[in-house]
Amino acid sequence: MSNPLEDGVLAANQAFYTAFNQRDTYAMEHLWALEHRASCIHPGWAPLFGRQTIMASWRAIFGSPEPPRIEMTDAHALVMGSAALVTCIEHLGDATIVASNVFVQEGGEWRIVHHHGGPMPSPRSSRRPSSHQMN
Repeated sequence: MSNPLEDGVLAANQAFYTAFNQRDTYAMEHLWALEHRASCIHPGWAPLFGRQTIMASWRAIFGSPEPPRIEMTDAHALVMGSAALVTCIEHLGDATIVASNVFVQEGGEWRIVHHHGGPMPSPRSSRRPSSHQMN
Protein backbone atom coordinates (compact mmCIF):
# COMPACT_ATOMS: atom_id res chain seq x y z
CA MET A 1 0.00 0.00 0.00
CA SER A 2 1.40 3.36 -1.02
CA ASN A 3 1.90 6.10 1.58
CA PRO A 4 1.90 9.64 0.08
CA LEU A 5 4.31 11.01 2.73
CA GLU A 6 6.77 8.16 2.21
CA ASP A 7 6.42 8.47 -1.56
CA GLY A 8 7.18 12.20 -1.31
CA VAL A 9 10.31 11.78 0.78
CA LEU A 10 11.53 8.92 -1.43
CA ALA A 11 11.05 11.20 -4.46
CA ALA A 12 13.13 13.90 -2.73
CA ASN A 13 15.78 11.29 -1.93
CA GLN A 14 15.87 10.23 -5.60
CA ALA A 15 16.17 13.90 -6.62
CA PHE A 16 19.24 14.14 -4.36
CA TYR A 17 20.97 11.31 -6.23
CA THR A 18 19.85 12.65 -9.61
CA ALA A 19 21.36 16.05 -8.74
CA PHE A 20 24.56 14.28 -7.66
CA ASN A 21 24.88 12.26 -10.86
CA GLN A 22 24.09 15.25 -13.05
CA ARG A 23 26.50 17.45 -11.05
CA ASP A 24 23.64 19.93 -10.79
CA THR A 25 24.65 22.48 -8.16
CA TYR A 26 21.39 24.42 -8.52
CA ALA A 27 19.25 21.32 -7.89
CA MET A 28 21.48 20.28 -4.96
CA GLU A 29 21.13 23.73 -3.38
CA HIS A 30 17.35 23.54 -3.78
CA LEU A 31 17.23 20.19 -1.98
CA TRP A 32 19.01 21.34 1.20
CA ALA A 33 17.10 22.97 4.05
CA LEU A 34 16.99 26.74 4.32
CA GLU A 35 15.25 27.09 7.71
CA HIS A 36 17.08 24.36 9.64
CA ARG A 37 20.77 23.96 10.43
CA ALA A 38 22.23 21.18 8.31
CA SER A 39 25.09 18.71 8.58
CA CYS A 40 26.80 16.35 6.16
CA ILE A 41 29.31 13.53 6.48
CA HIS A 42 30.78 12.45 3.16
CA PRO A 43 32.56 9.07 3.28
CA GLY A 44 36.03 9.63 4.71
CA TRP A 45 35.39 13.31 5.55
CA ALA A 46 35.03 15.06 8.88
CA PRO A 47 31.48 16.26 9.67
CA LEU A 48 30.43 19.47 7.93
CA PHE A 49 28.00 21.93 9.50
CA GLY A 50 26.03 24.79 7.97
CA ARG A 51 24.59 25.30 4.53
CA GLN A 52 27.50 27.34 3.12
CA THR A 53 30.09 24.75 4.11
CA ILE A 54 27.98 21.89 2.78
CA MET A 55 27.30 23.61 -0.55
CA ALA A 56 31.03 24.35 -0.91
CA SER A 57 31.70 20.63 -0.45
CA TRP A 58 29.25 19.73 -3.23
CA ARG A 59 30.79 22.32 -5.56
CA ALA A 60 34.22 20.80 -4.86
CA ILE A 61 32.97 17.25 -5.51
CA PHE A 62 31.15 18.29 -8.71
CA GLY A 63 34.21 20.23 -9.89
CA SER A 64 36.62 17.34 -9.53
CA PRO A 65 37.99 15.94 -12.81
CA GLU A 66 36.03 12.70 -12.46
CA PRO A 67 33.31 12.96 -9.82
CA PRO A 68 31.94 9.54 -8.93
CA ARG A 69 28.58 8.33 -10.19
CA ILE A 70 26.28 6.73 -7.65
CA GLU A 71 23.68 4.09 -8.19
CA MET A 72 21.27 4.30 -5.26
CA THR A 73 19.27 1.22 -4.26
CA ASP A 74 17.27 -0.18 -1.36
CA ALA A 75 15.76 3.12 -0.23
CA HIS A 76 13.47 2.88 2.79
CA ALA A 77 11.65 5.81 4.37
CA LEU A 78 10.53 6.33 7.94
CA VAL A 79 8.31 9.40 8.30
CA MET A 80 7.95 10.99 11.75
CA GLY A 81 5.57 13.92 11.38
CA SER A 82 7.39 16.71 9.54
CA ALA A 83 10.72 14.84 9.56
CA ALA A 84 11.81 11.68 7.78
CA LEU A 85 14.76 9.33 7.59
CA VAL A 86 15.72 7.56 4.40
CA THR A 87 18.29 4.78 4.48
CA CYS A 88 19.74 3.46 1.25
CA ILE A 89 22.73 1.83 -0.37
CA GLU A 90 25.10 3.77 -2.64
CA HIS A 91 27.07 1.85 -5.25
CA LEU A 92 30.20 3.69 -6.45
CA GLY A 93 32.10 1.39 -8.77
CA ASP A 94 33.45 -1.38 -6.54
CA ALA A 95 32.59 0.46 -3.32
CA THR A 96 29.36 0.00 -1.39
CA ILE A 97 28.28 2.80 0.93
CA VAL A 98 25.40 2.77 3.38
CA ALA A 99 23.74 6.17 3.60
CA SER A 100 21.19 7.91 5.75
CA ASN A 101 19.46 11.08 4.64
CA VAL A 102 17.32 13.08 7.05
CA PHE A 103 14.63 15.33 5.61
CA VAL A 104 12.33 17.97 7.07
CA GLN A 105 9.35 19.68 5.53
CA GLU A 106 9.88 23.31 4.61
CA GLY A 107 7.25 25.16 2.63
CA GLY A 108 5.50 21.90 1.77
CA GLU A 109 8.67 20.32 0.35
CA TRP A 110 10.99 17.69 1.77
CA ARG A 111 14.46 19.18 2.23
CA ILE A 112 17.65 17.52 3.44
CA VAL A 113 19.09 18.48 6.83
CA HIS A 114 21.60 15.65 7.12
CA HIS A 115 23.44 13.26 4.80
CA HIS A 116 25.79 10.58 6.06
CA GLY A 117 27.55 8.00 3.94
CA GLY A 118 29.94 5.39 5.27
CA PRO A 119 31.55 2.13 4.21
CA MET A 120 29.50 -1.02 4.31
CA PRO A 121 30.85 -4.55 4.50
CA SER A 122 30.24 -6.80 1.55
CA PRO A 123 26.88 -8.60 1.65
CA ARG A 124 28.62 -11.88 2.50
CA SER A 125 30.36 -10.45 5.55
CA SER A 126 27.43 -8.30 6.65
CA ARG A 127 25.80 -9.51 9.83
CA ARG A 128 22.12 -8.92 10.27
CA PRO A 129 20.29 -9.89 13.42
CA SER A 130 17.87 -12.75 13.04
CA SER A 131 14.18 -11.87 13.20
CA HIS A 132 13.94 -12.92 16.85
CA GLN A 133 16.70 -10.43 17.78
CA MET A 134 15.03 -7.45 16.10
CA ASN A 135 12.69 -5.08 17.95
